Amino acid sequence: MAKPRQARLTAEEVGLLPELDDESPTLWSNQLHDVARGLLTSAVRCFASNGFHGTTTRDIASVVGLSPAAMYVYFPSKERVLFEVIRTGHERVLEHIREPEVEQIESSADRLAEVVARYTSWHARHHVIARVCQYDLAALSVEHYQEILDLRHQTNVVFRSAVQHGCDDGSFTDVDVNRIARAMLSLGIDLVRWYRRDGADTPDELGCFNAELALKLVT
Repeated sequence: MAKPRQARLTAEEVGLLPELDDESPTLWSNQLHDVARGLLTSAVRCFASNGFHGTTTRDIASVVGLSPAAMYVYFPSKERVLFEVIRTGHERVLEHIREPEVEQIESSADRLAEVVARYTSWHARHHVIARVCQYDLAALSVEHYQEILDLRHQTNVVFRSAVQHGCDDGSFTDVDVNRIARAMLSLGIDLVRWYRRDGADTPDELGCFNAELALKLVT
């Protein structure tokens, strides 16, 4: 991500910064209108650079060349845009670590490594939207916040289950499952603070590295 700035970024700057490029545009539902998907992509960039409270509806619309009123055709409020961004991010990463090919892995060590690798590489590929998902969560309404907490709980369950499975079959040492799972989640989440696409490590390389670290925590 970009280094912290004292001044608020303009919509033009937000639209041009290469460090705000990630794969979030591929996450939006195909059922959404093209304009709605463009507004969500713009919102990710604006929220990641200036924060939810530092972003206006004019900023979001301006990045894609629209008037502020155009946003309300697709979203009733700025908070609803944020919710759509955060909900989509949480749902997509949960789907990614729950795919059938992961759950069908018989070896506990291989399954845990795959979960950690997928979770890490997903956050690297989508580091800008993932930053918004982590840092602007508190700006959601109470109802929307609770919905996201449920998704986060489901993600935690995937990690805890992967660790517990290895403890139960003797593949892993006797560890504090909750604390170990939390540490592994943090390995993937923390990279959103510093990851850049032009950095030294690819998403897959980071995924493999964190998977190896995860196995060292339990074996």
